[in-house]
Amino acid sequence: MLLSSSVYFFFLIAVFFLYWPLSKWRAAGLSVLLFANYFFYAKWDLFYLALIPIASSIDFTIGLWLGRVKSPGGRKVLVTLSVLLNLGILAVFKYAGFFLESWGQITGQAVGKWEWAFPLGISFYCFQSLTYTIDIYRKDAKPTSSYLSHLTAVSFFPTTLAGPITRVADLIKQLEKPDRALDAADGSRALFLIGLGLMKKLLIADYLAENLVNRVFDFPGLYSGGEVLVGVYCYALQLYFDFSGYSDIAIGSALLLGLKLPINFNQPYSAANINDFWRRWHISLSNWLRDYLFFSLPGKRNAVMPYLNLVITMALGGLWHGASWNFVIWGLLHGAGQAISRFWQSKRGQAKPWTPTWFRTFVTVQFVCYCWIYFRASSLEQANLVVERILSNSWAFDNVSGGLWSVFALALAGHYAPKSWLEAPRDLFVRASFFAQAVVLLLLAIAIQYVAATGAAPFIYTKF
Repeated sequence: MLLSSSVYFFFLIAVFFLYWPLSKWRAAGLSVLLFANYFFYAKWDLFYLALIPIASSIDFTIGLWLGRVKSPGGRKVLVTLSVLLNLGILAVFKYAGFFLESWGQITGQAVGKWEWAFPLGISFYCFQSLTYTIDIYRKDAKPTSSYLSHLTAVSFFPTTLAGPITRVADLIKQLEKPDRALDAADGSRALFLIGLGLMKKLLIADYLAENLVNRVFDFPGLYSGGEVLVGVYCYALQLYFDFSGYSDIAIGSALLLGLKLPINFNQPYSAANINDFWRRWHISLSNWLRDYLFFSLPGKRNAVMPYLNLVITMALGGLWHGASWNFVIWGLLHGAGQAISRFWQSKRGQAKPWTPTWFRTFVTVQFVCYCWIYFRASSLEQANLVVERILSNSWAFDNVSGGLWSVFALALAGHYAPKSWLEAPRDLFVRASFFAQAVVLLLLAIAIQYVAATGAAPFIYTKF
């Protein structure tokens, strides 16, 4: 059930009208949300109905024991069990096939195909679930005594496929807040976010993908170096509008149910260095990697280890995205970039940079786009072909249509536009009457139907 599909919105409407009349009775309201969460998982595969409740129940029990056990050794054993559980789920149901294939390539031995692969949403579920037990272990949160609240928060359906990765303890606090209600302004903001997300996804990201990006990455040899380079830039924008569009829909869906999720993007291609990029791109993942992985690695007082830990963190973050060496290379490149940037900043100190901001932003974007080649390509060989074609010094643009140039320019303007340009129409929409909002949403639906008549493509991050 894609978040850009009509089926999803019928589902969301049904959950909305079932939930709010029952929300005054906390157990009844939570039961509606929990049923919706598991129904959402079941639409992808019934196996999730066994995996997610069992794993969530174990983490809930571990959380209760972490709240009772005082000895450091006992607490460490408990949190280690939770880490092993969640990482074990990732290893078995997402990476086992990759590990077996890599082992076969190293040893030259034939290995059987791993059939138990259920990667959809597993990465986001496991990272989100770990926030609960690790926060309790670190005493940043307290365990909940409500089994229903925990099950509902850890499997909350808007965050299932691609985040934002939300701290379970924060969701539980919101779910257990007495006298929860949805005011008209929040409801309007939610609808605006959902509409904005659909525009990003269907009118920009899908158009760029279908009209150039997919063809360039599938058959780079058929295009000039200039066309392939434009395709790489288009992919950078496609990925941003696809993923930020998903985040807008997810945040808007949660807001309709009275829950606030963290923002996930802040004009990432405006970053003046690679560290700044990761403070703007996939913010919930960046924060997770920093808070739960980087800060847990040893050697903070060593002169070299903090830089090496950045590389390790991003390499593992790359592997988290998918079971492929392409993602590992992508992560290593970003880790090395962050380490070099951090080292340079430490040497420069408070001195003002000698290059203008626009130049540093330009260089950062070129590096990020180069890394995206390995993120998008189906194999290392394909990525190398894309790079070779860009360096071929052929600059024809016959296969780049006028419509694509227009959407490309619109995407650039949409990314770099001042935030006030978005806030003004949002505030106008919020203040508008119900009928005016309905007309706007109807016109949006017609526009999407006209431009994206072929149907919605899957969100890129659903496969991670």
